Amino acid sequence: MPEILKHAVPKAEVAASLDQVRETVAGVIADIRERGDDAVRAYSEKFDKWSPESFRLSEEEVEKIVASVPQQVIDDIRFVQDQVRTFARHQLDSLKEFEVETLPGVRLGHKHVPVQAAGAYVPGGRYPLTASAHMTIVTAKVAGVPRVVACTPPIRGEIPAATVAAMHLAGADEIWLLGGVQAVAAMTVGTDTMQPVNLIAGPGNAYVAEAKRQLFGEIGIDLFAGPTEILVLADEHADPFVCAVDLLSQAEHGPDSPAVLITTSREVAERTIAEVERLLPGLPTRDFAEPAWRDHGQVHVVDSLDEMYALADEFAFEHVEVLTRRPREALERMTQYGALFLGEGTCVSFGDKVIGTNHVLPTRGAARYTGGLWVGKYLKTVTYQEVTDTASQALLGRVCGRASRVELFEGHARSGEVRAARAAGDELPWNTA
Repeated sequence: MPEILKHAVPKAEVAASLDQVRETVAGVIADIRERGDDAVRAYSEKFDKWSPESFRLSEEEVEKIVASVPQQVIDDIRFVQDQVRTFARHQLDSLKEFEVETLPGVRLGHKHVPVQAAGAYVPGGRYPLTASAHMTIVTAKVAGVPRVVACTPPIRGEIPAATVAAMHLAGADEIWLLGGVQAVAAMTVGTDTMQPVNLIAGPGNAYVAEAKRQLFGEIGIDLFAGPTEILVLADEHADPFVCAVDLLSQAEHGPDSPAVLITTSREVAERTIAEVERLLPGLPTRDFAEPAWRDHGQVHVVDSLDEMYALADEFAFEHVEVLTRRPREALERMTQYGALFLGEGTCVSFGDKVIGTNHVLPTRGAARYTGGLWVGKYLKTVTYQEVTDTASQALLGRVCGRASRVELFEGHARSGEVRAARAAGDELPWNTA
């Protein structure tokens, strides 16, 4: 049995805080449905202290903002977007359309059609998350989405210039300085000034995530996402210093971000805890990382690699970093994770910021049933069918008639039998005309 050296707060406490979030989000969405732009403006003023004449930036405003960004920042944005674009194009190339003749004259096929309008939510608040612009907008454009609406909040009443530059360079068709529930709701239901979209992608705080959850069905979403999670898997060869640094790298996302270590070595576990405590006081983002580690950090010591991988799959975490002698074993041994980071040379922060795979990933156990955002999320795989051979029309019509009546669907049966009658002269005893 695993030995737990550090526990997280009880799940009941987390659930209680989410109840308040749900209630607040429901009220905001209802108000925006009723009052549209007036409600959007009121909530932007309330939550972001932001109420410009227009929340949407004009082309001239975008060009001016982008020009204010240092050239090194622009160059780095272009580099990272090239990595994301390259990986997304390879993903797109892996998706094949086909048409097959299953019976004489019976052609079945499927094709991939992009959604016609997507919303990209790029978080702001404390951190200007430019990388989320790459992940949501670049990927949508590779998929062929013709209209991408990008929303990001102001930061302390200021325009996040680097984020706007990232949105623009990624190919956003509309850029709105609008955040929170009000942005998600406006993109979903539409207002006098914003046309609705078909799908919303991108991470956000608990309120943004809950807004997406409540609006799902009325609109498509990439996935249900909560606080950032990191799970470090370490054997006796792992460096506790690296384990600690990487755990804190994700804990700084927010005070509710879980950071978990599972290791086969009690020494690695104890030394990692000590390193975290040593590093925390000097971390500039300590105000987030410290409560995240205190309340949501966990350390488990297990007896074997088998037990380590089994326990890791139970967590089904967003990010899983494998710091073992043979990290690629995890590809065969694990099935429930958002993304794997294999070996000491590959940190989660690479995935978050620069390497090219998408950082919008499942949290709170959603990795049990979904992967992260990818080019396929913006595509609808649709089918088509065509029957041109009369013998096949007759065969299918007769089987359709019998199969439909087993299910008591007389209308379906007759629709099939009409095809058999047209193709082969079958009688229609139910047609008394």
